[in-house]
Amino acid sequence: MPDNLLQSTRNPEDARFEEGLRPRLLDEYVGQAKITENLAVFIAAARARAESLDHVLFFGPPGLGKTTLAHIVANEMGVPLQITSGPVLERAGDLAAILTNIAPGGVLFVDEIHRLGPAVAEILYPAMEDFSLDLVVGTGPAARTMRLTLPRFTLIGATTRAGLLPAPLRDRFGIVHRLDFYESASLSHIVRRSSGLLAIDLDDDSAEEIARRSRGTPRIANRLLRRVRDFAHARGERRVTLETARFGLERLEVDAFGLDELDRRLLVTVIEQYAGGPVGLKALAATLGEDQGTLEDIYEPYLLQTGFLQRTPRGRVATARARRHLGYPVEAGTPGELFDAEGG
Repeated sequence: MPDNLLQSTRNPEDARFEEGLRPRLLDEYVGQAKITENLAVFIAAARARAESLDHVLFFGPPGLGKTTLAHIVANEMGVPLQITSGPVLERAGDLAAILTNIAPGGVLFVDEIHRLGPAVAEILYPAMEDFSLDLVVGTGPAARTMRLTLPRFTLIGATTRAGLLPAPLRDRFGIVHRLDFYESASLSHIVRRSSGLLAIDLDDDSAEEIARRSRGTPRIANRLLRRVRDFAHARGERRVTLETARFGLERLEVDAFGLDELDRRLLVTVIEQYAGGPVGLKALAATLGEDQGTLEDIYEPYLLQTGFLQRTPRGRVATARARRHLGYPVEAGTPGELFDAEGG
């Protein structure tokens, strides 16, 4: 199975691919209906008052459309968009250079904003609240503080871990939205839209099959669409049928619930080596030979959402649904043991 196929993190190839599929306006955006409806109201009100939009924070698992929404906000407001990320802004001067050159009313998008260093975050506080920038000029006894006035702008922050944001920074966002995993119907719509843009002949049953196995994540749905297309070409087929889609997805080891090899290995490890749990994240990561952040940010949210894993104060526990899905007997006291195989 190709590495990272079901990880919702983005690589350079995905970035180029997604650019052509990205919706430009709210009306084109599929899913997250409550968020888009509220954003439409806030944007319309800001434009009617000829003001910049209040600062926005999007948080949730990767691959759900935070970057796309940032582009849409800038397009709807009719202003330029500047893009950067928390790890790139290593020094306060890096952010100061961006802020002093931002266009009036413009949008600054900071991805992985939870990874801003403390010194850089300190620069943001007055910039977001008072649209001013405090700079220290000189060194030693001759150093002095100078305040620069900034044009009004909108900061859009995106993070997978909102809990790591400093409280003073989090409190300065006037609009805060959590993006949730997508329903299968929305993902099916996205797959059909993407297939049209990529000139892929895909029937509705195939789109629904890909959507069901995409872990509730549009980025993964588009990746699977590309790989299923490859299998169709390899078989000499011009149209992606349900049979071809299932064949490709099985070759990719993506099961009916969207679980991949690492998902299953994680659950099997909890069941076999830790008697179903509870097991701490550190111990689990060491046993699997994986990074704790990868498990916590990329794999665990979906397993929790779909009821295969539970997080308790003592650690992670495999549920009855996980045992049934992997062919293990459900023991008394297992979380979710009263639900059927489709429940949980």
